Amino acid sequence: MYGQSLARFIIGIVGNVISLLLFLSPAPTCLRIWRNRTTEEFHPYLFLASVLNCMFWVFYGLPVVHPDSILVISINSAGLILELIYLIIFFCYTTNGNRAIIFGILIVELILLGIVAVITLLCFHSHASRSMFVGIICVVCGIIMYASPLSVIGQVIKSQDAEFMPFWVCLAGFSNGIVWFIYAFLKSFDPYIAVGNGLGAAFGLFQLSVYAYYTYMGKRSVSVESEVKHCEIV
Repeated sequence: MYGQSLARFIIGIVGNVISLLLFLSPAPTCLRIWRNRTTEEFHPYLFLASVLNCMFWVFYGLPVVHPDSILVISINSAGLILELIYLIIFFCYTTNGNRAIIFGILIVELILLGIVAVITLLCFHSHASRSMFVGIICVVCGIIMYASPLSVIGQVIKSQDAEFMPFWVCLAGFSNGIVWFIYAFLKSFDPYIAVGNGLGAAFGLFQLSVYAYYTYMGKRSVSVESEVKHCEIV
C-alpha cells in the first residue's frame, strides 16, 4: 500500500510537470505569430479548448466541489493564464472573422461555466455528488482539448504538408495523457482521470502519426520534384 501511495505521489508530480509543459507547448507557435505579425494558417481552436478545460478544472478543484485539490487549482490556473496570453496574441494578429469566432466562443464558454456552477451549487449538496457532476464535464472538456489539434487534419491531408500541425502540442498531449492514465490506476482507480487521459493519449498518438507521415511525405515530394527539375535541366 505504501509503495502504491509513493508511486502515485511521484507520478502525480511528474504529471504536473508534464501538464505545465503541455500548457507551454503552444509558445513556439505564438512566438512565430508575434514575429511574423500574422496567424498564417493556424487555428484558434486549440487555445479556446484549453481555456475551457482549465476553467472547469479550476472550478472542480474549489473546496465547495472537491476539497484538498490545491494542485489541480494551481496547475490549471497557470494553464488558464498562459492560454489567455496565447489567445490575446492570436487575437491581435488574426483576421476579423477569427476574432469574431474567438469572442463568440469565449462568451459561450463563460455562460456555460456559469450555468454549471449554479446547477452544481443549487442541485447537488455533497462533495461526492458535486465532484461526480463536474468531473464528468471536465472529462468531456479534456477530450475536446486533446482532440483540438485535429482541427487542422483536413488542411494537412489536402496540402500534404504538416507545417501547421502543432508538433510540440501533440507530443505534450500524448505524454500528458500517458502519465495521468497510469496515475489513475495507482492506489485507487479514478475513472474520470483514466477515461479523459486515456482518450487523450490515443488522440496524441494519432496526431503524431499523421505528423510523422506527412512530414516524411512532404520531404519525399520535395526531393522528387527537385530530381524531376534537375532531369529537365539536363
